[in-house]
Amino acid sequence: MRRNAGLFVAISLLSGFGSSAMSLVAGIWILDLTGSTSLAALAGLCVYAPVLAGPWLGGLLDRAPRRPLVIAVNLMLAAALLALLAVRGPGQTWLIFAVSCAYGLSYVLIDAGETALLPSALAPTELGDVNGWRSSAQEGMKLVAPLAGAGLYAWRGGHAVVVLSAAMPVLVATLYALLRLNRTPTDRRTERGDGPRTGSVVLFGQRATRLPVVLAAVSIAMSGFTTAGIYGIVVTELRLPTTFLGVLASAQGAGSILGGLIVGRLIAARGPVSVGVAGTALFAIGCLVRCLPWWPATVVGAVVAGVGLPWTLVAAVTAVQTHTPSALLGRVSATANTAMFGPLVVAIPLGSAAVHLGARPPLIAAAAICLTAVVVATFRRRSTAPDETPTAPSPRRTAGTGPASR
Repeated sequence: MRRNAGLFVAISLLSGFGSSAMSLVAGIWILDLTGSTSLAALAGLCVYAPVLAGPWLGGLLDRAPRRPLVIAVNLMLAAALLALLAVRGPGQTWLIFAVSCAYGLSYVLIDAGETALLPSALAPTELGDVNGWRSSAQEGMKLVAPLAGAGLYAWRGGHAVVVLSAAMPVLVATLYALLRLNRTPTDRRTERGDGPRTGSVVLFGQRATRLPVVLAAVSIAMSGFTTAGIYGIVVTELRLPTTFLGVLASAQGAGSILGGLIVGRLIAARGPVSVGVAGTALFAIGCLVRCLPWWPATVVGAVVAGVGLPWTLVAAVTAVQTHTPSALLGRVSATANTAMFGPLVVAIPLGSAAVHLGARPPLIAAAAICLTAVVVATFRRRSTAPDETPTAPSPRRTAGTGPASR
């Protein structure tokens, strides 16, 4: 099991490095080719938009062998990235947008596929820890990879970054092939159907998964909603240079690394719902602290919010893994990703509009929404039947929750 845990963390490190480096460079490259900031920003939208198709794409993971499919998606992503070697001028900018969309599609399939593979490679009691370590690894790469990618782009140009980024999914595919999928519980037959709606019915049909996923969705959406407000706090209220945003990003990343390292033990001790509630409350506190007219408080608030966000995400992912029948884990995982990250598509522009009321109102509104979700989730949890909120999966509920070795 420790071997598999190490492989999953290594997969997160490599995939996080490649995606973080390329996502930044794609925008810079488009900006250099076209001189348009709006076109450069659209590259990020191309990456996030495919998450809305999660319920449909997740069905592939339940119909095809999961590990071979994830390996194939990684290899196809590497091939798609190499197509960027043909970019020579503004006339080939469309290739960067096309590859950004391919990245987004691969995220949906790979994230859901990895979530579905984890229960077949690890014991149920290890899921929280390994999910937390993976989160810390990914956040760590967000601190390192953008700088490395931008430096390599400045030194050798976009093609060098393409070659480096294309090597990452090839290495990841190799690590997937080395996994030992030993846990092969017999799937319970289901009559829920095969359509995309099935994932939503299973995900939101039980409180054990519904509450953590909704809490994560609220927190993640509010993180996007407050982006413009944080910019305003730094530039308008505190009158600091825009480079201070990098300090805040690093502070939040450090908090996320710390949060990921300890969240597994908290889930084992308190359960996913309790950890999701705590994470959402911490994010709300971080928003309020960042409203204070003192720059050290803004840094502290970024750290606190950084701890809270991975708690909500890891709690939701672990709940899905431990409370979903194996035969449906692919589409339920993809549906959960859509539920958690899809609202960003709306939250970010709404936050950009709300900042016209001032820098602090979006952060105060986000804190109020998060705390409301905490109160509602706490009330719902207290009214939940005992067998719906186990702190550790019982044999009765975990039968058939790990995907078969494929």
